[in-house]
Amino acid sequence: MRKPILAGNWKMNKTHGEAVSFIEEIKGNVPSANEVETVVCAPALFLKEMNDKAAGSDVEIGAQTMHFEENGAFTGEISPAALKDMGINYSIIGHSERREMFNETDESVNQKVHAAFQHGITPIMCCGETLEERDGDKTEAVVREQVEKGFKGLSAEQVTQVVVAYEPIWAIGTGKSSTAEDANETCGTVRKIIAALYDENTADAVRIQYGGSVKPENIAGYMEKEHIDGALVGGASLKPDAFLQLVEAGKHE
Repeated sequence: MRKPILAGNWKMNKTHGEAVSFIEEIKGNVPSANEVETVVCAPALFLKEMNDKAAGSDVEIGAQTMHFEENGAFTGEISPAALKDMGINYSIIGHSERREMFNETDESVNQKVHAAFQHGITPIMCCGETLEERDGDKTEAVVREQVEKGFKGLSAEQVTQVVVAYEPIWAIGTGKSSTAEDANETCGTVRKIIAALYDENTADAVRIQYGGSVKPENIAGYMEKEHIDGALVGGASLKPDAFLQLVEAGKHE
């Protein structure tokens, strides 16, 4: 059975003090890592101290993005080597906001996924369609292209360690959310794409999250579905009580 993974994506929110306080509040209250992996992906400014505060607990701290080069003239970027040196073991890669606002492409996402593996970082690779693409019946084609290009050059063993986050762009921060049935169908499509690229065993091992206006009130419906192995959560991950409810709902029964 695939172990669920619940990841919060704070985006550009919280101050340093608020970030540290959040970790102090939740770290002794999350379920065991044997039941669910709990990850908080925070702004880079706060990662080191948050990781220090979370030490010895079942909370992992993750980055929201990273560059594919280890160092160089890339003003404002975050090195995977620097993340690993701080003890960071997860990074979101290819979030739709990064693609839309910061010109990330399927090719750069692929470079970042490879760089993550080179530095022992688990990539949480995002995919998803716009409302226009969904209405045009292009969801499968869009997701297929993102997964195929994002996985290019990866071994089957590496693929089993990737966390795929299916986030329909039209459901991110809009208050709208895909139904559990529709989300499960598309997550199942992602699994079929991986099976075609590799094999059934590899596809069965990959954990696929759903993201898009997930909150304590609706997460249970997603988590009971066959192909949904967790959630990538935005706004609802900013409040300790709500985040703890989400993590609790995400654990193995």
